[in-house]
Amino acid sequence: MPLVRITLCFLCVLCCLVSACSSSVNSADANKIKVGIVFDIGGKDDRSFNSAANQGVLRAKKELPIVLRDAEPGDATSLEPAMRAFAQYGYNLIIGVGFAQAPILEQVAKDYPNTHFAIVDGVCDSPNVASLLFKEHQGSFLVGMIAASTSKTNTIGFVGGMDIPLIRKFLKGYEEGARYVNPSIRVIPNFIGITDAAWNNPSQGKELATAQIQQGADVLFQAAGNSGLGVFDAAESMKKFAIGVDSNQNYVKPGTILTSMTKRIDNAVFAVVKEEVEGKFKGGVHVYGLENDGVGYAMDEYNKHLIAQAIIDKVEIAKKKIIAGEIKVTDVMAK
Repeated sequence: MPLVRITLCFLCVLCCLVSACSSSVNSADANKIKVGIVFDIGGKDDRSFNSAANQGVLRAKKELPIVLRDAEPGDATSLEPAMRAFAQYGYNLIIGVGFAQAPILEQVAKDYPNTHFAIVDGVCDSPNVASLLFKEHQGSFLVGMIAASTSKTNTIGFVGGMDIPLIRKFLKGYEEGARYVNPSIRVIPNFIGITDAAWNNPSQGKELATAQIQQGADVLFQAAGNSGLGVFDAAESMKKFAIGVDSNQNYVKPGTILTSMTKRIDNAVFAVVKEEVEGKFKGGVHVYGLENDGVGYAMDEYNKHLIAQAIIDKVEIAKKKIIAGEIKVTDVMAK
């Protein structure tokens, strides 16, 4: 992108933020911590990854003395201008949502060493950045157990968004969990694509899910952002089960969503905002897994009749064994 275009984009974003802040930050808010969050291109209403982060900052806004502003850039080229606008306007904590923002956030953080930053699903080597990571493979193992235990065809599917190591981490855990209860289970994996657009293509998600169902899959786990909504549509229309991801998506299509692999981005984001407010912000890596309720699976009024108690009992036993180190789930991103 030409430098002139970047500069103009930055100025537009900055003007919007300044306008919004000047019109709504009154004297009572002057001493509050200012928090800015930059969502990934899926937007804060994707009912998945970004939505979970949004729930975390909204909870913080409700419970803590902060001023909150968000940015939904819509495309990758606008992420950096949005971050820099928050930083230039003097925000105390800036949160980037998604691994794709990590290299951008790291550079901005170095340019603003007195500002605190947090990145979800990425690692930045700067003392003023908190890197929020999750043991997705552990939660995926548990829903893999549920999928294999529920399947009547001995075939289950997986639809990932962008084909990257992070999403293959979900896939590996899912496969291992399924084979823990059924060594002969067949797992069909597909990915939407290799660019950021893979997160926002429900039609392709539906097409891949339909193909998997035609190959015999009767439970499909999606880790595909907005594209996963297409997986839900295919499962509903063909009367199969789907598994949600990141947020509790059981409510999206009751009776179709078997469970959701919850990734408590909301808790992690709330925690880092709370630390900022209390003056306890710590840079470095923060890891969330089964042992601290960072990942798990969702049970509620929408799916409690779909999963037998005997299955839940086995999953809970496995959960305790994973926490104790008796079951080792492969982390494909571990060095």
